[in-house]
Amino acid sequence: MEGDRKLNWAEEHMAVLKKIGEDFSANKPLKGLKIGMALHVEAKTGILALTLKYGGAEIRLASCNPLSTDDDVVSALELRGIDVYARKGESRDEYYENLHRVLEFEPDIIIDDGGDLTTLLHTQYTHMDIKGGSEETTTGVMRLKIMEKKGILRFPMFDVNDAKMKHLFDNRYGTGQSTIDGIMSATNLCIAGKTVVVAGYGWCGRGIAMRMRGMGADVIITEIDPVKAIEARMDGFRVMPMIKAIQHADMVISATGMKDVVREEHLKVAKNGCLLINAGHFDNEISKTALQNLAVEIKEVRKFVTEYNLGNRKVYLLGDGRLINLVAGQGHPVEIMDMSFSLQALTAEYISKNYENLENRVYNVPECIDNLVAVLKLQTMGIEIDSLTEEQKKYLEEWKEGT
Repeated sequence: MEGDRKLNWAEEHMAVLKKIGEDFSANKPLKGLKIGMALHVEAKTGILALTLKYGGAEIRLASCNPLSTDDDVVSALELRGIDVYARKGESRDEYYENLHRVLEFEPDIIIDDGGDLTTLLHTQYTHMDIKGGSEETTTGVMRLKIMEKKGILRFPMFDVNDAKMKHLFDNRYGTGQSTIDGIMSATNLCIAGKTVVVAGYGWCGRGIAMRMRGMGADVIITEIDPVKAIEARMDGFRVMPMIKAIQHADMVISATGMKDVVREEHLKVAKNGCLLINAGHFDNEISKTALQNLAVEIKEVRKFVTEYNLGNRKVYLLGDGRLINLVAGQGHPVEIMDMSFSLQALTAEYISKNYENLENRVYNVPECIDNLVAVLKLQTMGIEIDSLTEEQKKYLEEWKEGT
């Protein structure tokens, strides 16, 4: 069965999570707990779900995006005892129905990606007692922090996205590689020699820009943050507003977590043939409403490629404006998600042991978890590093002039 082969391949290359799974199987730290998950349902996520099951938890899993489910993996997970409510190409109604199925399970802990599961718990399931949860992505963390600021967050949530072993690798190297994978799978076009505009120079944008330059593209960055704009320029990229950049762009890739990054005034001056690509969580970074209003003709010219004839020019929206790396690609590399999902598994264990002492706010992942994942990753890579001597440790505690 193809889904089993995908799960087996992922597990073989997720060495850190495999170690954690062995410990979970032996000690059952999640015994008696229900965990509700809304993540991209593919093989790497499947290994996380199975790892939590090994720890003694009951699992229900739904997708956090209508186009990011691998149906083969769903079937394989169901045969391994995981309740999954997801299919590729869900309608909006089906998508929310599946999230409801997860919450009807009355989970003790949630693992969310994008914040939709958390939002439902604050709008339609306010009676439900949640011990805590974690959030995987930038967009979801933004929503959590707004809820915390407004004083409406009902249970503790952990910001896995900003853990060092997540954003330094998943957001940068994972997004950089998987975005290119999705673009090339959808278009079969050359990157070398093209002008690529990357909107946003956060960790995801950095990764995309770095990889695009490595593929031979001329990269332009657009930003709203003056510090990040300076950083992009000093990293060797041109920086300009979107209204200017899109006139040069063979591709525009948005990675911001903000809506309407590419909107009507930009589309009116976009270069003929420009590819419009989203690497952010929701399908609102490139305005589909503006595209539809401006177009005189809309047609699918290739799987995952929609042509918008704007009269005197044509532009192309990839993957219906959804996450290109999962719509047309295979998502982040397996070894990258090994680190991110190891954080998720250990954070779930931490919540199970400490929830009674946690407040209703957004927490960083404990440094001990971050460091443990780093140590385990180095071990699986066969890498040894130095450690401080006792004399060096004393030196770090000395405030006088060093001797």
